[in-house]
Formats: sequence, structure tokens, C-alpha cells
Amino acid sequence: MADREGIFAGDDPFVLARSWLAEAEKTEPNDPNAIALSTVNADGLPNVRMVLLKEIEDAAFVFYTNYTSVKAQEIDGAGKAAFVWHSKTLRRQIRVRGTVTREDGEQADAYYASRSLKSRLGAWASHQSQPLSSRGALMAEVAKITAQKGTNPSRPTFWGGYRLTPVEIEFWADGAFRLHDRFRWTRPTKEDPWSTIRLNP
Repeated sequence: MADREGIFAGDDPFVLARSWLAEAEKTEPNDPNAIALSTVNADGLPNVRMVLLKEIEDAAFVFYTNYTSVKAQEIDGAGKAAFVWHSKTLRRQIRVRGTVTREDGEQADAYYASRSLKSRLGAWASHQSQPLSSRGALMAEVAKITAQKGTNPSRPTFWGGYRLTPVEIEFWADGAFRLHDRFRWTRPTKEDPWSTIRLNP
């Protein structure tokens, strides 16, 4: 599209997304890779929570979680999800919708191993989304897991990644007088080429 220039220029939305995130990493004070991840339950009731986007691949977005959590159950049930990434300092956002598959192989092992020891032990100790009697009970579980797993725990089988392969990506940037710039990239399936269109603000 002729007027898709400047910060919107390029023929690859994943390259564009990586460049926006790289800019945000220089200006955001906390968690520049935070995304609001939206899922639905079996009744179609929406759910949303913040997670950290850990990688933008050549054709997908990757994040990690506990596979027994509510979010994982909803992702596995629907096979689809959406998220929005928002940079307050840059005044930009990226909205993504698509299909989701698990990443529970070597890539998940490598990311888990890169985390701090406390985070790795915490992944073992937390029964994510389940009722918890007290913080003390959680810390006691962490202490027990630490004694059991030592200083180099392997990745739990119930913890790993998800890869969201989009069929729609929208890039948004703040404009004067609320006249924002919006470009939507769409494709019917992941095998199809992208088409782009400018949207009204």
C-alpha cells in the first residue's frame, strides 16, 4: 500500500513486530514484551491476562506457561487465541489473532534452562490457577521442591510453550486529534500470502 511508510514500512509483519518491540525495549521501564492474552472457555466466555512474549519467530509468536493453568486449558480447548501488545512510551500497539500449538520440545527446554533458578523452581512448585490456602503454603512447597530438585531442575512436563501462528495482525500508532494510523495484515490460512489494508482510526 502506497502510504504504508515510515514505522509501518516493510513486507514482513514479523520483522515489523520485532522492530517495534526492539524500540520499546529501549524506552519501556518494565516488561516491554508484556502482552494481554485472550482466550475463551468451552462456553465461549472470554478470559484475558498478561503474559510475556518470549520470541517473535519468522512465522509465529511464542510464550510460555503451565499446561495445567486455566489459560492452557482454554487454549488447548479452542486451538485459537488473540493478544494485544501495547507500548505506552511509543504509543503503539499490535493486535494478533490466530491458531495456537504447543512448543514442548528442545526449544522449551532451552528457554526453561535460561530462566533464573528461583523461576525454574517456582514453575515446579506452583499449581497454577488452583486454590491456595496461603502464601506460606506456597513458600513451603518451594522449599520442598528445592530440596528435591536441587540447583539444576529439569523442565516440568506440565510447563512449556505455545506458538501462536496468526491469520491477522494489526499495527496501530497514535495520531494527532485521535486520528490514529491502523494497518491490518490478513491471510485466510498460514500458507496464504498476506494482504494489507488501512483502517479508519
